[in-house]
Amino acid sequence: MDERKFAEALARASAWVARYFERTRDFPVLSRVRPGEVAAAIAPAMPEEGEDFDALLDDFERIVVPGITHWNHPRFFAYFSITGSEPAVLAELLAAALNVNGMLWRTSPAATEVEEVALRWLRDALGLPQSFFGVVYDTASISGLHALAAARESLGLDVRNQGTAGRDLPRLRVYCTDQTHSHIEKDAILLGIGRENVVKVSIDDAFRMDAAALDRAIAEDRVRGFLPMAVAATVGTTSTTSIDPVPAIASVCRAHRVWLHVDAAYAGPAAIVPELRWLLDGAAAADSLVVNPHKWMFVPVDLSVLYTPHEALLRRAFSLIPAYLETPESEVRNYMDYGVQLGRRFRGLKLWFVLRAYGRRGIVKILRTHVAWTQELARWIREAGDFEIMAPHPLSVVCFRHLPAGLAQNAAALDEHNQRVTEEINRNGFAFLSTTRLSERVAIRFAIGNARTTQADVRETWDLLLGTARRLANG
Repeated sequence: MDERKFAEALARASAWVARYFERTRDFPVLSRVRPGEVAAAIAPAMPEEGEDFDALLDDFERIVVPGITHWNHPRFFAYFSITGSEPAVLAELLAAALNVNGMLWRTSPAATEVEEVALRWLRDALGLPQSFFGVVYDTASISGLHALAAARESLGLDVRNQGTAGRDLPRLRVYCTDQTHSHIEKDAILLGIGRENVVKVSIDDAFRMDAAALDRAIAEDRVRGFLPMAVAATVGTTSTTSIDPVPAIASVCRAHRVWLHVDAAYAGPAAIVPELRWLLDGAAAADSLVVNPHKWMFVPVDLSVLYTPHEALLRRAFSLIPAYLETPESEVRNYMDYGVQLGRRFRGLKLWFVLRAYGRRGIVKILRTHVAWTQELARWIREAGDFEIMAPHPLSVVCFRHLPAGLAQNAAALDEHNQRVTEEINRNGFAFLSTTRLSERVAIRFAIGNARTTQADVRETWDLLLGTARRLANG
């Protein structure tokens, strides 16, 4: 391709990105396209001849952008709010240009060693033990899959070589709660454990795992001849951001010699804040732990980190070296040995750029502010009088519902009303919220986490929600 034309197109794309960050608030947060509308705007067949860059960028603006729900919008308050930050966008551009495959150390030494250093920086900033080895995957779902595979490997069943079919093996059991992210069940399906062997331990009134109930469940399973394999505790559950009692759960796991996996994908990064270091209390006893810098540390999707003190065990579970991948270097780490994938993107570059561009103090300041604004939002909700907070809110998410007097005794109508309030806010385009169910009741989730969000964004969205809820309740 013509170098001059590419430089011009790159300048145009870069200018678009810079303008986008400045004017993100001008877009409706939730895309307004109808199903099939984007596909209908695209030619039905691949072109016979190549098209120039201007045509590609024109169609990006004309077709793609209207079909985007803007996760980078400062008033994106649904799910877990995230940030694609400027330093990480630069890193993604450079990594894409280099187009390296970091499967082996020698296939790009920098890809391996930058990842190693960035993960050590992050580990130390979170106060995790120096014995913890880190590896980057794409999402917590895949990090959790590798953790559970390592847990299975730790049992000495030689599943790696003999598999599970046609063997006289006990049923393996994984323990979590009904608040645990669904990927644990999916991973159990993929590993051949099966959903029926994922045990849902009871929770307390703060939606946290009951460690005593866990102890009983494991003991009962051993009596029944089952083999407890792993416990999945969560630091920052998906619905409510509740914190399972990891120290107590770790004691149970030690007593029963069961692998402890800690899913701290959302809340883990917040342990960089000194007054929130308690979030990872007990994590030093974990056999595996996940944190997602792409959730609350300004790194674009996707980048999930698995830490474990059992590096050799994780490697044993996955390492397979065909002749065409043999290398003479014996003192290096080949990241292909720690997972199912061979090809690996240079994801470590964007984490390294973010940690350097913000620095520890910069990250602490933003996360601390998000938590403070969330607590202020919770105060506004309580002071309104006709709203109810439905779960603890220690971090940057509040779950609540509108509780108008006329609907207080009608559970179904109350659920419908709160769902309607949320959808009306989302249709407005000013902000985007999501819902969940707590104790079978609909709750509105308000999640703060974008680095560009301001206190005014939070206040104005709350004011809109308050007015909308009362208007709809009054019919």
